[in-house]
Amino acid sequence: MSQQRRKRKTLVGTVVSDKMDKTVVVAVDRLVRQPLYKKVLRRTSKHYAHDENNKCRVGDVVEIIETRPLSKLKRWRVVRIVQKAKVLPSVARKEIAEGTEEQLLEDILGGQPQGEAVTEPLSQPTSEEAGKDVDDETRTD
Repeated sequence: MSQQRRKRKTLVGTVVSDKMDKTVVVAVDRLVRQPLYKKVLRRTSKHYAHDENNKCRVGDVVEIIETRPLSKLKRWRVVRIVQKAKVLPSVARKEIAEGTEEQLLEDILGGQPQGEAVTEPLSQPTSEEAGKDVDDETRTD
Protein backbone atom coordinates (compact mmCIF):
# COMPACT_ATOMS: atom_id res chain seq x y z
CA MET A 1 0.00 0.00 0.00
CA SER A 2 2.90 2.34 -0.46
CA GLN A 3 2.13 5.47 -2.38
CA GLN A 4 4.42 6.26 -5.24
CA ARG A 5 5.48 9.86 -5.75
CA ARG A 6 4.62 11.45 -9.08
CA LYS A 7 7.30 12.74 -11.38
CA ARG A 8 7.81 16.44 -10.62
CA LYS A 9 7.97 19.06 -13.36
CA THR A 10 11.32 20.72 -13.94
CA LEU A 11 11.86 23.94 -15.87
CA VAL A 12 14.89 25.96 -16.92
CA GLY A 13 14.70 29.75 -16.84
CA THR A 14 16.50 33.00 -16.16
CA VAL A 15 16.48 34.80 -12.82
CA VAL A 16 14.90 38.24 -13.30
CA SER A 17 14.72 39.33 -9.64
CA ASP A 18 16.58 38.38 -6.47
CA LYS A 19 15.49 41.21 -4.19
CA MET A 20 13.56 39.02 -1.76
CA ASP A 21 15.12 36.92 0.99
CA LYS A 22 15.42 33.24 -0.06
CA THR A 23 13.17 33.84 -3.08
CA VAL A 24 13.94 34.48 -6.73
CA VAL A 25 11.68 35.22 -9.68
CA VAL A 26 12.47 32.98 -12.65
CA ALA A 27 11.26 33.79 -16.18
CA VAL A 28 10.65 30.68 -18.26
CA ASP A 29 10.33 31.14 -22.03
CA ARG A 30 8.41 28.80 -24.29
CA LEU A 31 7.62 28.88 -27.98
CA VAL A 32 3.98 28.67 -29.09
CA ARG A 33 2.70 28.42 -32.64
CA GLN A 34 -0.17 30.80 -33.43
CA PRO A 35 -3.09 28.59 -34.54
CA LEU A 36 -4.27 30.45 -37.63
CA TYR A 37 -1.16 32.13 -39.02
CA LYS A 38 1.39 29.55 -37.79
CA LYS A 39 3.79 32.23 -36.58
CA VAL A 40 6.02 31.12 -33.71
CA LEU A 41 5.56 33.37 -30.67
CA ARG A 42 7.62 33.57 -27.50
CA ARG A 43 5.61 33.37 -24.28
CA THR A 44 7.17 34.07 -20.89
CA SER A 45 5.85 32.94 -17.54
CA LYS A 46 7.29 34.03 -14.19
CA HIS A 47 7.62 31.61 -11.29
CA TYR A 48 8.57 32.38 -7.70
CA ALA A 49 11.18 29.87 -6.55
CA HIS A 50 12.75 29.11 -3.19
CA ASP A 51 16.51 29.76 -3.06
CA GLU A 52 17.64 28.51 0.35
CA ASN A 53 21.17 29.97 0.36
CA ASN A 54 20.54 33.16 -1.67
CA LYS A 55 23.11 32.05 -4.27
CA CYS A 56 21.15 33.04 -7.38
CA ARG A 57 21.75 36.43 -8.98
CA VAL A 58 19.95 38.33 -11.74
CA GLY A 59 20.82 36.83 -15.12
CA ASP A 60 21.66 33.34 -13.85
CA VAL A 61 20.15 30.42 -15.74
CA VAL A 62 18.63 28.05 -13.17
CA GLU A 63 16.75 24.78 -13.06
CA ILE A 64 13.62 24.80 -10.88
CA ILE A 65 11.47 21.92 -9.71
CA GLU A 66 7.83 21.80 -8.71
CA THR A 67 7.19 21.50 -4.97
CA ARG A 68 4.44 21.89 -2.38
CA PRO A 69 3.18 25.43 -1.70
CA LEU A 70 5.82 27.22 0.34
CA SER A 71 4.03 30.58 0.55
CA LYS A 72 1.25 32.51 -1.18
CA LEU A 73 3.11 32.54 -4.53
CA LYS A 74 6.05 30.13 -4.16
CA ARG A 75 5.45 26.72 -5.73
CA TRP A 76 8.94 26.02 -7.10
CA ARG A 77 12.40 25.35 -5.68
CA VAL A 78 15.81 26.07 -7.25
CA VAL A 79 17.62 22.78 -7.92
CA ARG A 80 20.85 24.08 -9.41
CA ILE A 81 22.43 27.00 -11.18
CA VAL A 82 23.00 25.90 -14.77
CA GLN A 83 24.98 28.99 -15.83
CA LYS A 84 26.15 32.06 -13.94
CA ALA A 85 25.23 35.49 -15.28
CA LYS A 86 27.51 36.92 -17.96
CA VAL A 87 26.25 40.48 -17.56
CA LEU A 88 26.53 42.39 -14.32
CA PRO A 89 23.33 43.30 -12.48
CA SER A 90 21.93 46.71 -13.37
CA VAL A 91 23.03 48.30 -10.09
CA ALA A 92 26.64 47.31 -10.62
CA ARG A 93 26.47 48.44 -14.25
CA LYS A 94 25.27 51.91 -13.12
CA GLU A 95 28.14 52.22 -10.64
CA ILE A 96 30.67 51.20 -13.28
CA ALA A 97 29.12 53.61 -15.79
CA GLU A 98 29.36 56.49 -13.31
CA GLY A 99 32.98 55.64 -12.54
CA THR A 100 33.94 55.46 -16.20
CA GLU A 101 32.08 58.70 -16.90
CA GLU A 102 34.10 60.52 -14.24
CA GLN A 103 37.29 58.94 -15.55
CA LEU A 104 36.46 60.03 -19.12
CA LEU A 105 35.88 63.59 -17.95
CA GLU A 106 39.27 63.60 -16.22
CA ASP A 107 40.94 62.23 -19.36
CA ILE A 108 39.26 64.81 -21.59
CA LEU A 109 39.94 67.77 -19.32
CA GLY A 110 43.43 66.53 -18.54
CA GLY A 111 45.48 69.16 -16.72
CA GLN A 112 43.11 72.04 -17.43
CA PRO A 113 41.67 73.80 -14.42
CA GLN A 114 37.99 73.30 -13.78
CA GLY A 115 35.65 75.88 -15.24
CA GLU A 116 37.63 76.26 -18.44
CA ALA A 117 35.78 74.92 -21.47
CA VAL A 118 37.47 72.70 -24.00
CA THR A 119 37.29 74.26 -27.46
CA GLU A 120 38.37 72.92 -30.80
CA PRO A 121 40.31 75.21 -33.14
CA LEU A 122 38.21 76.37 -36.06
CA SER A 123 39.36 74.99 -39.38
CA GLN A 124 40.44 77.54 -41.94
CA PRO A 125 38.87 77.16 -45.39
CA THR A 126 41.22 76.08 -48.15
CA SER A 127 42.02 78.47 -50.98
CA GLU A 128 39.64 76.64 -53.33
CA GLU A 129 36.74 76.88 -50.87
CA ALA A 130 37.52 80.54 -50.18
CA GLY A 131 37.60 81.31 -53.91
CA LYS A 132 34.25 79.64 -54.51
CA ASP A 133 32.62 81.65 -51.74
CA VAL A 134 33.95 84.97 -53.09
CA ASP A 135 32.96 84.16 -56.69
CA ASP A 136 29.44 83.16 -55.66
CA GLU A 137 28.95 86.33 -53.59
CA THR A 138 30.29 88.78 -56.21
CA ARG A 139 28.48 87.22 -59.13
CA THR A 140 25.37 89.14 -60.21
CA ASP A 141 23.09 87.39 -62.65
